[in-house]
Amino acid sequence: MSVHKEIKKITTHVLQQMKQEKQKIAMLTAYDYSMAKLLDQAGIDVILVGDSASNVMAGFDSTLPITLDNMIYHAASVVRGVKRALVVVDMPFGTYQGDSKKALASAIKVMKETGAGAVKIEGGIEVADSIKRILSAGIPVMGHLGLMPQSIHKYGTYSVRAQDDEEASKIISDAHVLNDVGCFAIVLEKIPATLANQIASEIKIPVIGIGAGQVDGQVLVLHDMLGITQEFNPRFLRRYAQLDKIIKDAVKNYINDVKTCDFPNENEQY
Repeated sequence: MSVHKEIKKITTHVLQQMKQEKQKIAMLTAYDYSMAKLLDQAGIDVILVGDSASNVMAGFDSTLPITLDNMIYHAASVVRGVKRALVVVDMPFGTYQGDSKKALASAIKVMKETGAGAVKIEGGIEVADSIKRILSAGIPVMGHLGLMPQSIHKYGTYSVRAQDDEEASKIISDAHVLNDVGCFAIVLEKIPATLANQIASEIKIPVIGIGAGQVDGQVLVLHDMLGITQEFNPRFLRRYAQLDKIIKDAVKNYINDVKTCDFPNENEQY
């Protein structure tokens, strides 16, 4: 029997087992109670409360503006809807970079106020001290390498990362650093599949890909894969529904029924 089916609660240990048994890890983002409950009931392994909430929930053009309190609000909402999945919370920009004490305080605040199972941090050797300090408090940390949206102003573009040998070597080195300091998993975003496969084979912890080929698991932004958002069209995105049209058609039908006095009918009144 697969680990995925027999486990009633997904933990970091379960994800490690899944990698060892070559069972793929399915991860999606969620930002609210209702959606998180549906994802959990469908059997998702990991729910990421992503700082992508800055884009899809708040309408900003990057992940930088979202605050720690914003993330805590979304994460607490998600946790209330989840019984089985592991809930991981993105540490937003400015809450961990360059100050390991601030990183620990931020992570403790997330864990105490949300009930989540882990936090996620972008970066490699540069944030190793912050990761170590967070881990020292018993808080699991998921890493994130490759395209790191919180560093978008440094890159100046959302194009594929690590296409030259120097950056590829840096990502490999950083992946080993994150593995060795004690992260329980790493997200690799928008890097060549061969590089991602090399990293996944070299380190012991699970590697979750987004635009990084076939690794130990996959993650997508929920609103993108459901077709609620249409502006974002990278090669790695597969849309499993077109909810934008379904939602707009439903609203149009409701508007028409209200204006023509078809709703509410006699059976829908007291």
